[in-house]
Amino acid sequence: MKKMNPLALWCLAVILPFLGTSCQTSADLSEVKELVYGPIPMVYELPEVSGTIYYAAPDGDAAAEGTSLDSPTTIESAIARVSTGDAIVLRGGTYRTGDLTFNQGITIQPYQDEQPVLKGTLVAENWEQDADGVWFTQWATLFPGQPEPWWRPERNLEFTPLHRFNNDGIFINGAFLQSVGSVDELTEDTYFVDYDAGRVYLGTNPEGKLVEITAFRKAIFRTIADVHGKTNDGQGPIIRGLDIQQYPDTMVHIDGYYPQGISAEQEHGTDVVGTVFENCSFTKSMRIGVFSIGNDMIMRNCRIEDTNTEGLYVVASHDVLLERNIFANNNIEKWTGFYPAAVKIFNQSHRVIARENLITNHPNSNGLWYDVGNEDGVFVNNRIENVGSPTEDGSHNNGFFFEISSGVLVAGNTFVNNNQGILILNSDDAEIYNNTFINSRVGFRRDRRGDGEDHFGWHILTGPAVDARDNHTFINNLMVKTLEGDGPMVDVGQPADMCDRLTSPALRAMDNNVYVKQLEGDESPILLWAPATDAENCQRAYMQPSEFTSVFHYFEAGSRLFENYQGPLLIKNEAVSSDFEGHQAATAIPEKVKAATGWTDTETPFVGAK
Repeated sequence: MKKMNPLALWCLAVILPFLGTSCQTSADLSEVKELVYGPIPMVYELPEVSGTIYYAAPDGDAAAEGTSLDSPTTIESAIARVSTGDAIVLRGGTYRTGDLTFNQGITIQPYQDEQPVLKGTLVAENWEQDADGVWFTQWATLFPGQPEPWWRPERNLEFTPLHRFNNDGIFINGAFLQSVGSVDELTEDTYFVDYDAGRVYLGTNPEGKLVEITAFRKAIFRTIADVHGKTNDGQGPIIRGLDIQQYPDTMVHIDGYYPQGISAEQEHGTDVVGTVFENCSFTKSMRIGVFSIGNDMIMRNCRIEDTNTEGLYVVASHDVLLERNIFANNNIEKWTGFYPAAVKIFNQSHRVIARENLITNHPNSNGLWYDVGNEDGVFVNNRIENVGSPTEDGSHNNGFFFEISSGVLVAGNTFVNNNQGILILNSDDAEIYNNTFINSRVGFRRDRRGDGEDHFGWHILTGPAVDARDNHTFINNLMVKTLEGDGPMVDVGQPADMCDRLTSPALRAMDNNVYVKQLEGDESPILLWAPATDAENCQRAYMQPSEFTSVFHYFEAGSRLFENYQGPLLIKNEAVSSDFEGHQAATAIPEKVKAATGWTDTETPFVGAK
């Protein structure tokens, strides 16, 4: 897929080879599918709904009925009136509003090609200088916060001062500022809030600049409680074409039952079903872009960028589809010890599919993370780039992270320049086929979490037991290393003191992979492997697939290593050249992989992603 600067993104059109084989001719390569990431400019027809269409405008009249285009109401009045099957059509312009709460299955969309923008800020216009010449304004709507009880200050306070957990957002000419802990620490791109005095201080002169300060906690709250004289109808909203910016907390919140222990599949995800987000943009949130509980949610062609803890947070939900979205630049305040992720699939969610998404530019965050009790995930045909740094030691940021969960198919993805492309941790049944990893290592790890009490209580009990974190597959993958570094391409590990207990491999199959080193004299191992009972720390390094196969005859017999390789390899958008001789190492692609990736016409095996 085509690599582009995410900060310049609004709509990405990417041309990809599609439904070809590894032995494509020039004619085959011309058969392409146009793939669009993020919001698509649209001219919206009036929605076909069973109820009433309400029109709202930034300058609408709250007393107006809002049922005619020439007499719009306000968005707040429309939200209070709508019932199941109704729609709100928004005229273009900026709505400085928030906490729009409803419990009905409604549609919200723009009028034709106009662009409604929901902002959680107000313009700060009344500025003064204190005795030392520091600019400040009195501000009534402040959002103080604090870390969660499980946050460990002894590990993180040095890197994440407590004022970072406050949720206020201050923006100058659209750019967000970072907080500091006192007036004395102010610089041109920071602010300080004195909560006792109700003052916001700036380190720069605000004159002649647009200064916006958060004033509404959320943009949209789809509650399951009674509101506006109505009870929850169980239907999720359809939200299209909105641009939502600058909120201190969760921008859009779809509420539902949040399990606080082991929960059967049928016990959660049913309060609000069928939410749809299409062609929306969620940017500049000081916490979460979109939080969603509910089965059958779809997010398609949206952009979530410049968020803090999570861009998208899916909790206790089943049969979710994430398709052709952009997820960029999460953890803008650089919190440590808070486990940020651009996309987090959390708490016993089943059958969540993420396909054809762009996950990009996350120097301080994980990419997509299945965490705690999830089952049967599908992660296919995505592009994951610049998650952490590929030259940084350790696995600090993972492009794809599968933890305390069971069953996932990872296929057809392209990982470029990530601290770690994939980490499978304390999970089972991860099937990893036909991915391309460029300067993006892969890790499989298991440890003793679950043997006793855990820092996060019941979470660890939702996944496989300590002795059952295995049965993984790693086949037909292409590993490419172009940068210096001593780390392996694949790291399979476990604690040294568990060497005598966990004696069987975590992987059941590992073969037909191709490893490419392009730097001359690269002496880094291709693989670190555990358990190795005769090795220090229970882990042994291997330089060649054949060296590994000589010890484990059922692994890597068909894999190959190309050292100091300068021949045909990657072409446009990091697609693998059909002339790359490494394709000869590939084995047949299983039908379930073909079905999930759309490679149903593929017959000739190949390595890497299409």
